[in-house]
Amino acid sequence: MTVPTPSTEVPPPPERFNIAQHLLAANAARAAKAAFVDDLGALSYGQLDERARRVAAGLRGLGLKREERVLLLMLDTTDWPPAFLGAMYAGVVPVAVNTLLTADDYAYMLEHSRAQAVLVSGALLPAVNAAMTKSDHEVQKVIVSRPLAPLRGATSGDSPLHPAEVEFEAFVAAQSPLARPAATGGDDPAFWLYSSGSTGRPKGTVHSHANPYWTAELYGKAVLQLKESDVCFSAAKLFFAYGLGNALTFPMSVGATTLLMPERPTPEAVFKRWTGGVSGLKPTVFYGAPTGYAGMLAHPALPRKNEVALRLASSAGEALPAELGERFTAHFGVEIIDGIGSTEMLHIFLSNQPGRVRYGTTGWPVPGYEIELRGEGGAAVPDGEPGDLYIQGPSAAMMYWGNRTKTRETFQGGWTKSGDKYVRNDDGSYTYSGRSDDMLKVSGIYVSPFEVEATLVQHPAVLEAAVIGVPDAEGLTKTKAFVVLKPGGTATEDELKSFVKDRLAPYKYPRQIEFVPDLPKTATGKIQRFKLREREREAQA
Repeated sequence: MTVPTPSTEVPPPPERFNIAQHLLAANAARAAKAAFVDDLGALSYGQLDERARRVAAGLRGLGLKREERVLLLMLDTTDWPPAFLGAMYAGVVPVAVNTLLTADDYAYMLEHSRAQAVLVSGALLPAVNAAMTKSDHEVQKVIVSRPLAPLRGATSGDSPLHPAEVEFEAFVAAQSPLARPAATGGDDPAFWLYSSGSTGRPKGTVHSHANPYWTAELYGKAVLQLKESDVCFSAAKLFFAYGLGNALTFPMSVGATTLLMPERPTPEAVFKRWTGGVSGLKPTVFYGAPTGYAGMLAHPALPRKNEVALRLASSAGEALPAELGERFTAHFGVEIIDGIGSTEMLHIFLSNQPGRVRYGTTGWPVPGYEIELRGEGGAAVPDGEPGDLYIQGPSAAMMYWGNRTKTRETFQGGWTKSGDKYVRNDDGSYTYSGRSDDMLKVSGIYVSPFEVEATLVQHPAVLEAAVIGVPDAEGLTKTKAFVVLKPGGTATEDELKSFVKDRLAPYKYPRQIEFVPDLPKTATGKIQRFKLREREREAQA
């Protein structure tokens, strides 16, 4: 049975429910309106409906059955939404994967998911072919979305098709739209997303048809207050849980328009779209991450307020330093709504709110979600003390595929363990204290790496910082900071130590500071502190 509604204002989806059909039907009356716009043109809601149902028919025609998987490895273009929605419309499960991985990663994902077909952008076809060479798993068909202009990818994807390959356009054109969606229920598997940024193999996170319904209703509509008139633009790509809500399920739930960008979200690429330089449309809602905001605010080509149409900005992926939020608001007159979500919960469950922003915190529980902070013994911790973050809400994933041990560790009854540490403040807001495995105990007292990092980046010469614990000669943990300076910025180690001492409790200042050209990050922009710890262990070996 589908999870009951957590709020009397939001009814649960019906027992028979297909999320693709739900989103397409919600926009039947606006068939002529642009749903998705990429660098080459627009896809209307009517065209999206037809193409998605043609994809569904094509996958059925390949013999794919309910709940069988297809690997979706595509750049953010107007081919991505009909591929994703079409698979779910047919009851097939799309496995949306990161476009920046290696052939070894894709070989593992093909085998782990047992994908029966692959939907891939032409620029990424060589990686898929290499993966299939490395893997013993065989797929029935590779469906290739080919660029119509060089902008979308390298020419390496324009090699002749093999017998097992078919062009996406030809695949779509050969079908009649599937008349009816698969008779799925809200609790049936709808799609997978692989976790990122951890050590070891990524985990295949299985989400139901009802889960994106809940995130759209409880966050996209209720918190962000998205409107049909909005133009949405997400730096986070569609294959991420954050990007999927930002750029597909949220805007479709209200009939908004989404700008899609296949290239990396560099400041230059983002600014070009903010100012309408590609499609003529200026986004009203932008979704980014703290690392991206830092890079944009430090960029000499940062647009002026009157050059953009932004009314709202969102941030997730890492806690947003207060200084970044304040600078952004001062420049654009627009709030950044910082929140935390996870692949396991599909989207944001703890967040600031428009008109109720407390920079330096992650805000308050999203209505429909419950939050608990627990200590080492599992008991609740008092306000002001760090605890492990647990979430209860209707969008929790069903499981990690083929990983019972990790499933049990993370999904505990109705609660999901996030792996983050937080502090609850007097006003009910929550402040990030780092990952559970990143927290440092210095002289018997917990030190949050994020708190030290957020202080360091307030220095006018510092662009980014990452803090880890390193053992001293006695084996005691001391803090070390890795600092990236802004172009042209100068600072000394002693200067930065004094800067932190003046702003935080003395025991929190970094005992060592190393200046580096960049920091290791995941594809979502999260700093990979474990790689810095590995680097330190190797240096001391």
